[in-house]
Amino acid sequence: MDSADERLWDEFHRVVNMSSRELSEWLRTRSSTPDDEEYPDRAGPHLGQRVLEILGKRKTDLIPDDFDVMRRVVDKVHGQRREDLEPTAGETHWRHRLMSLGHDPLKPPST
Repeated sequence: MDSADERLWDEFHRVVNMSSRELSEWLRTRSSTPDDEEYPDRAGPHLGQRVLEILGKRKTDLIPDDFDVMRRVVDKVHGQRREDLEPTAGETHWRHRLMSLGHDPLKPPST
């Protein structure tokens, strides 16, 4: 892993401030289609599921697609938040959209 990948790994884990358990529970509560109820481990949007998968990996187990997902998540969160990621209240739908990526804007960034 080169230094750019290391920085991406660190930033991904800074912006994803929900634990894998919190994200998994959130994705299940946000899904209410019959398919999601039949397969609760696959509940929620695909990107949220990919974040959950990455949270369960070690750096050495990452594949190139994981880095693409981490980049997308970091870009999406930074596109909607201030750089310092200090806790911020906002519209409910905005918060829920970010939470589906593993970022709760009411929580401080992960350290």
